Amino acid sequence: MSELITADLVDLDLSAATKDAAARSLAERMVAAHRVTDLDGFLADVAAREAQMPTGLDGGIGIPHCRSEHVSAPTLAFGRSAQGIDFGAADGPADLVFLIAAPAGADDDHLTILSGLARRLMDPEFTAALRAGDDPGRVAALIRGEEPAPEAEPATPIPAAEETEADGPFRIVAVTSCPTGIAHTYMAAEALTAAGQAEGVEVTVETQGSAGFSKLDPAVIAAADAVVWAHDVEVREKGRFGGKPLVDVGVKAGINRPAELIAEARRKAERGEIAAVPQGGEGPEAGADRAHFGVRLRTYLMSGVSYMVPFVAAGGLLIALSFAIGGYEIADAKSVADHFVWGQADSWAALLNQIGSAAFGFLVPVLAGYIAYGMADRPALVPGFVGGAIALTVDAGFLGGLVAGLLAGAVVMAIQRVPVHPTLRGIMPVLVIPLIASAVVGFLMFIVVGKPIAALQSALTDWLNGLSGSNAVILGVVLGLMMCFDMGGPLNKVAYAFAVGGLADPTDGSLKVMAAVMAAGMVPPLAMALATTVRKKLFTKTERENGRAAWVLGASFITEGAIPFAAADPLRVIPSVMAGGAVTGALSMAFGCTLRAPHGGIFVVPLIGEPFLYLLAIAAGTLVATALVVLFKGARRTAAVPAEEAAAVDARVGVTA
Repeated sequence: MSELITADLVDLDLSAATKDAAARSLAERMVAAHRVTDLDGFLADVAAREAQMPTGLDGGIGIPHCRSEHVSAPTLAFGRSAQGIDFGAADGPADLVFLIAAPAGADDDHLTILSGLARRLMDPEFTAALRAGDDPGRVAALIRGEEPAPEAEPATPIPAAEETEADGPFRIVAVTSCPTGIAHTYMAAEALTAAGQAEGVEVTVETQGSAGFSKLDPAVIAAADAVVWAHDVEVREKGRFGGKPLVDVGVKAGINRPAELIAEARRKAERGEIAAVPQGGEGPEAGADRAHFGVRLRTYLMSGVSYMVPFVAAGGLLIALSFAIGGYEIADAKSVADHFVWGQADSWAALLNQIGSAAFGFLVPVLAGYIAYGMADRPALVPGFVGGAIALTVDAGFLGGLVAGLLAGAVVMAIQRVPVHPTLRGIMPVLVIPLIASAVVGFLMFIVVGKPIAALQSALTDWLNGLSGSNAVILGVVLGLMMCFDMGGPLNKVAYAFAVGGLADPTDGSLKVMAAVMAAGMVPPLAMALATTVRKKLFTKTERENGRAAWVLGASFITEGAIPFAAADPLRVIPSVMAGGAVTGALSMAFGCTLRAPHGGIFVVPLIGEPFLYLLAIAAGTLVATALVVLFKGARRTAAVPAEEAAAVDARVGVTA
């Protein structure tokens, strides 16, 4: 720990009023200590991590932290604030602030040390000593573990739960994890362990963090009476915990209310709620305690879309290439299995078209299969794929795939909640569940919901084909806003999925939608690249470097190229690029531009209907977004100058007085 924190990295009078200012103040000490190479780049990484989940903890603690390529060595900086700083904790501001910086490629030894600090923060004697310390050197030594914290009065022990010699203590196995895997993961583990000791409960924790992942002994899991998951990322190999009561919460709940979680696990065990964890296989994400249904539904749908996108990209680009070589009539060519001629360009075009069409044939089954997988894991794959294939058979299309996936996942989850004899658990996920669920989903898709969905799909197709004038422009505005709001996030993916779903059975309307979506998605990185070129002084060195890369990312339709800018300054960047995306989407629809390829950016311009107008739409949106970004950032900078001058005048007046 000696190289991680020194007296120069301790500020016992942190004057910052906001969490961003606190992070900057402590990060400046890291820069001075040659631990951070780029202040603004590092702070952008801290802000991006903070955006995932607030880092405030109950008890007046803030732990902003991240992995960053701008960190040269694992480092801690500590600040103590008299007035408190809001880090998003439920009980109020934090007066103890730890900025934890880990290199992007930090080794396990360093990460273990950092996680050790996270565990110590759960010790009230340690935090009391930090609040009482008046010498930076001694505080740094205390954090390094070289100076013991003063002994506190022994706490009144909490009466342990009654147990008999025959039964032994109540046993819980737990898993903790967070997106970064440096702090919250280990603090939750420490909190659960300490609460278990106070309650007379034996708690064994598996930390799935950055410092390593060591599986719990299967014998320990088998002997456990209940399971607690405190996690913000997917629990790995969760099928190991099948057949036991489960408490499933976010990682901060594990830190803030561990005793409640242990008590809840006891209650579930007493009531015999063993179906809360899937029996056999990897089972469903038991998220009832963790998230609203709408959030879980979005997660399920995004799981299907993310697995579908590679099929869309590969199949769509192959089809687009075939059109470039052989023209649109190549889609009617005879099978190349019987009519392929090596020296003819049309044969090669037909080959590419038929390979791409084969890939496209998997779109709906893959979408349905992996929506079901997102809900109930591997046992749901077969009924999901079967339901998706039936959706194609009954002409229910993309909407049918969505419904089939949700039905398959729901049916499998229902079956998994039925208690079964232990001897049957081994065959449940590989035989019983796929068999029963496929039959149920097949019946529902063929007999009950397939035809109504097909009628709805047909009506949607007719509506898209009939769009013209202001209606088409409004749809373009909405799609442009969605593509640029979260730049690769859920709304962006919903708009993209809507567009590529239409390519499975392309019509003039669906091709216009695809063109508008891709055009709008190119605007954010192109706008930020242009802004960093025309007004360099408004951006940091790191942002200017990112701007150069954004030219290529934007031209390639990789909207995520604008994320570093949005993370560093969301209030100015996001509205600006949304406005630009709306302009581009509206113009693309108004111009009647069409696109048969689901990806490719400017590299598929020859395949676009009305290509010059399409490029004009992209240029117009990019200029609008660039102008707004420059205007907003320039206004902030202009406002900062008078404030600094006023402060200087006040200082001079005070001296004169």
